[in-house]
Amino acid sequence: MYQLNDWQQRAARQTFIDTALIGGRRVAAADGATFASIDPATNRLLANVAACGSAEVDAAVRSARQAFEHGPWARMAPRERKAVLLKLAELMMVHRDELALLDSLNMGKPVMDAWNIDVPGAAGVFSWYAEALDKIYDQVAPTAQNALATITRAPLGVIGAVVPWNFPLDMAAWKLAPALAAGNSVVLKPAEQSPFSALRLAELALEAGLPEGVLNVVPGLGEHAGKALGLHPEVDSLVFTGSTEVGKYFMQYSAQSNLKQVWLECGGKSPNLVFADCRDLDLAAEKAAFGIFFNQGEVCSANSRLLVERSIHDEFVERLIAKARDWAPGDPLDPSSRAGAIVDAKQTASIQRFIEETRATSAQLVCGGRQLTFNGSSNFIEPTIFTNVDPQQRLARDEVFGPVLAVTAFDSEEEALRLANDSPFGLAASVWSDDLHRAHRVASRLNVGTVSVNTVDALDPAIPFGGGKQSGFGRDLSLHSFDKYTQLKTTWFQLR
Repeated sequence: MYQLNDWQQRAARQTFIDTALIGGRRVAAADGATFASIDPATNRLLANVAACGSAEVDAAVRSARQAFEHGPWARMAPRERKAVLLKLAELMMVHRDELALLDSLNMGKPVMDAWNIDVPGAAGVFSWYAEALDKIYDQVAPTAQNALATITRAPLGVIGAVVPWNFPLDMAAWKLAPALAAGNSVVLKPAEQSPFSALRLAELALEAGLPEGVLNVVPGLGEHAGKALGLHPEVDSLVFTGSTEVGKYFMQYSAQSNLKQVWLECGGKSPNLVFADCRDLDLAAEKAAFGIFFNQGEVCSANSRLLVERSIHDEFVERLIAKARDWAPGDPLDPSSRAGAIVDAKQTASIQRFIEETRATSAQLVCGGRQLTFNGSSNFIEPTIFTNVDPQQRLARDEVFGPVLAVTAFDSEEEALRLANDSPFGLAASVWSDDLHRAHRVASRLNVGTVSVNTVDALDPAIPFGGGKQSGFGRDLSLHSFDKYTQLKTTWFQLR
């Protein structure tokens, strides 16, 4: 098994792609602009990366359009596209160490989380869609005997994909795998905090046999590269994972340009409901800690609101505090670290503001709350728990995107449901109960996209992921994801 020294040596040797990848070639920004990519765990400069703008986005979209209209990808037999995507999944696992290290250095997550979860998960998504794409059948509609009407799925054309920094490789795979499987070309804009694994993935895709121009990657700032992609008249669909605020911008860009489809997976404030009839409170506490402290709490579906039935509240909080100690942050390259660095100083400061604001309220800080320093970086925050949180406080309503948990007691099932659904978000929820009737009742009334019963954040490539309200619309993963990358086409044959 890898040791800290192994990863430190790999990090010292690691090189970084610092350009865009357009038409199968590395391309610098035309105006020479760059942005600094910093390792948040050490504040070390990793590379100055091309800051793409409208010129590079335009070139990437032209390349994608050319590949779609005139290249072989969209016209390949499904089994041929399948072979390329399976080869890409295989290459991702061959380069598992490198891809895991790139994400860890870029955004501060524990390298072993990236190695054990993110890279095999992303490769698994490509494999799943590769295996699915030659097993999807079209339809024949019921008509009179002198007509034949077929209903087929056609690729949309050029997909713009904008992905976040918290799971750089995973989120890219969630968008790219179904988009490419369906026969589209893609222009991918990774978050400026984490461009490296997406750029390396695009080069591996070329090695796997993906034709040039089918996948283009344009690193850059959201207000430049992201906006240019959202406004581009030749982008047929824009898929986005990130904040609700930015998701609303993409809706505006669509209206201001070509009315392109926009599919959003945005923020969350997911509730975790623990009822007194839960028989395994230790497991529930362990999963509650995982649900908020995994990936430093930088998870859109993090179970950041804990609602506990009052009769077990104190006992459960005691168990939870003990579990939280296992999530103390440390050097992301140390395999023993379960949590790493917050992505950058700006996000760290934002999380600390939530903590300090909540300290000044009637809520009680029962765990954590401190900012820590390792290796010259102060982008580390202890797992933090507040109890007695008023449901109207900012901590209970706004997305923190950090390791901070708001705990509120409830007295009845109806109150628990009212508190859980009183949110502008609707992404996910968890329910802990050994009463089968209650589990079904509560799950059916939670206004979210995914309810996990007696676990947290259940996830699988075959299961749709997404939410409602201001968490967005549309689904990633599963066969339902093809709805975002294809359009239904009716062909009517009048027979004579």
